[in-house]
Amino acid sequence: MSDQTGSVTSDDRLWSALGYPIALIAIIMLLMEEKKVRPFIKFHAVQAIAFNVVLWVVIFVLSFVTLGFGAICVPLVWLVTLWPAIDSYRGNYTQLPVITNFIKKQGWA
Repeated sequence: MSDQTGSVTSDDRLWSALGYPIALIAIIMLLMEEKKVRPFIKFHAVQAIAFNVVLWVVIFVLSFVTLGFGAICVPLVWLVTLWPAIDSYRGNYTQLPVITNFIKKQGWA
C-alpha cells in the first residue's frame, strides 16, 4: 500500500461524501482497514456517524412533540446531510458546529 498519510484522493472524497447521507457507509469505512487509516476518511466517518445520531434524535423528538406529524418532514431534515457531504467531496475538513468539537475532545478524530 502506498503513502497512508498523503494528500486527499478522489477516492477519499467520494467515500467521505457518501458517509453523511448513508450512515451505514460511514460505519463500513471504520471497519475497512485500508479506509480507517486514512485521516480524511476517518475524520469524516466519525463525524458522519455523530451527525446522523444527532439528526435522528432531532427527528425523533420532532415527531414525538408533534404527535407524529413531524415525521412528514423527515425527507426535508435528511437533506441537511447534503451540506457536509458536498463540502467533504470538495476535499474540505467540514466543521460542524458542536459536533466537530465534541468528536475532537473525545479523541475520535
